Parts: sequence; C-alpha cells; structure tokens
Amino acid sequence: MSEFTLTDLEQIVATRAKAAPEESWTAKLVAAGQPKAAKKLGEEAVETVIAAVTGDRKNLIDESADLLYHLMVVLNIAAVPLQDVMSELARRTSQSGLQEKANRQNP
Repeated sequence: MSEFTLTDLEQIVATRAKAAPEESWTAKLVAAGQPKAAKKLGEEAVETVIAAVTGDRKNLIDESADLLYHLMVVLNIAAVPLQDVMSELARRTSQSGLQEKANRQNP
C-alpha cells in the first residue's frame, strides 16, 4: 500500500505552483487563475461521475486522481490549507451525515 498522502500532494502542488508556467502544468493553472482551475476541477468531477456510473473501475481511479489533484490546485489558489478541509470533515463525522445535514442553516 502506498504511503503517499493528500498532504504530500498538497506540498507538491504548492512547490510546482511557484515554477514558471511554461515548465509546470500546475504553475500554468495557477497563473490562469481560479476560474480556469475551478473549471478544470468541474470537468474532472464530471469525468469521475461518468466513470462511476458506467462502472469503469480503471477510469474511475484515473479520474479520481485528476479530481483530487485539481482540488488541491483550487485550494492552493484560494490559500485554503488542506488541514482546514480535514478539520471540517472531522467535525462533520462527529455526528451522522443525516444529523449534520439537518443541522445546517438554510441560506
């Protein structure tokens, strides 16, 4: 089993984001700004859903990796540390998902 973590990915994205855009896809996405990065994240989400509903296991793995990578780029651009997301997940798992949804305030 791999010991590679989302924290590792977050650090790689942060390092590559500082490179020249002509040398790194990550840097190119960051330079293009949040709208471009978020659009790519959305595209990868759709591709992940398609792989899931068609039962294409290999493609689901590949697209999920793309989705997580693009999420890390979006978080990087927004200066949102992965730990903030993990803390929110930890908070939410202290109760059932149904209870958590019921406790959300309606906008």
